[in-house]
Amino acid sequence: MRHLGLISGADTSGRLDALFVNAPLRDYGLRPRTNDYTLPVLGMAYIATYAQRCGFNVGVLDAEAHGLGIKQTAEIVNEIGPRWAAMNLLAPTYEMSARIAEHLDPGIALMVGGHHAKAMPDRILKDPRMRSLRALVLGEGELRVAELLKDERRRADLPNILWRDPLLGTHNLGRGDPKESARLLGPDINALPYVNRAFLPQDPYRAAPTPTDRRIAQSRGGDWLTTAARDGHMEANIVGSRGCPYNCTFCGAAWSANKDVKIRVRSPQNIIGELDELHDEYGVTCFRFVDDLFLGVRDVIHEHMRAFAEQRIGERYVWDATGRINVLDRLSDSDLDVLVGNGLREVALGIESGSDSILDAMDKRITAEMTERVAHRLMRHGIGVKGYFILGFPGETREDLDATVQHIRNLWDIADRNPGDLRASVFEFRPYPGTPVWETLTAAGHDPDTLLAYGDVDLTADGADESMRQRDEFNFSVGIQFGGVPLGDIRSTLAMLTREQHQRNQPTAEAAA
Repeated sequence: MRHLGLISGADTSGRLDALFVNAPLRDYGLRPRTNDYTLPVLGMAYIATYAQRCGFNVGVLDAEAHGLGIKQTAEIVNEIGPRWAAMNLLAPTYEMSARIAEHLDPGIALMVGGHHAKAMPDRILKDPRMRSLRALVLGEGELRVAELLKDERRRADLPNILWRDPLLGTHNLGRGDPKESARLLGPDINALPYVNRAFLPQDPYRAAPTPTDRRIAQSRGGDWLTTAARDGHMEANIVGSRGCPYNCTFCGAAWSANKDVKIRVRSPQNIIGELDELHDEYGVTCFRFVDDLFLGVRDVIHEHMRAFAEQRIGERYVWDATGRINVLDRLSDSDLDVLVGNGLREVALGIESGSDSILDAMDKRITAEMTERVAHRLMRHGIGVKGYFILGFPGETREDLDATVQHIRNLWDIADRNPGDLRASVFEFRPYPGTPVWETLTAAGHDPDTLLAYGDVDLTADGADESMRQRDEFNFSVGIQFGGVPLGDIRSTLAMLTREQHQRNQPTAEAAA
């Protein structure tokens, strides 16, 4: 077969029980991708790893990572001919997934899951392009997917699995044994196997050195840090927890959209075991915690940092993590010193806006002043900050937008005066089904079909050109003006800020030396 090299993790000498397909963000058969890296599909890899441990021959086809088009992706699945094709459905890529499904061989059974499947199951079950759909899995899938691979007829005995009766046209829901449901829906994340990285074509990966790497090497010394500052780290993405206790109105992880998800944090020993395994097998020295909120509960932070200190993690690795501004605001300077000593390199923060009225509308439970205070303290300790910002949120006025631009510039100024850096990552608002703001917009009369009409946006006309590289996965829109600022102005502001951040990312001759 011509495309076996694109299938990750499977034994391709025999028939696959399941091929997990990550749809491309857009049809690269029409316009090739420009970025050369995308975040790994860790959730899909967790499910594939568990199924493999249960004895099934499974693989991953990451069409986004390989830059595949719709037609080519479907052709590869049909060529491989697995018993099951499985897709994670996300709102911005649902059309890509549905078009792939439409072209699959009818003899291949289809299962789907993901945020979009959970938010709009009835709509998906009615989609004629999903004619081969035999299981729609709501929520965490590891245990139930393995059960489906054992015997499709078990779906009626498994909780929160939907399917369509092709004869009666009805939708059916598996119920399951109540005693087993909790275990199947919320698996013990400390008992799950570590992700088999063979399922991830771009993880671990060699990352270019950052200014923070050079600063850490100068301050801490050590041969491995000096080498990383020169050549870059071997990096890997990792999940330290599942679930989020907050209800940010725009976020698919908001607790109100995931009431079935019990918040669970991996034990520090379990996490450290994976860090060491990845180092021993791949030489990884930098880790990125990409779960919804790793540094989000003060007591959990203290517990993990005690274990990290006992295992001397900071002497061996560096790591980046997601954090919550109002939680970090309550940490003492000594707490921040402990984080630095344990290897923390950068914190990703959902800053979102410089306007307190928009932050209130987002239910962020922070203020712009709090953000600047926290960012200042982090950067003063040498911890980098990656700030995420949303432009064009419903109700945003010109004054709100100007406040966000000024907020970013204030944070850049703080970074220029401190050891830590600030990276601003700016996005145009787009609504996701199932989120609180989606409910608000549809209640106000917005048509769901219009809200779901995601399309990619080319910002190079605003001079973004090379600064937009690596952002293929973020430049999309539903083309609706939700606030008081015209879309053209939103996009030109986004391009301006992205271009300026790109310029800040370029190493100076002094830093490069």
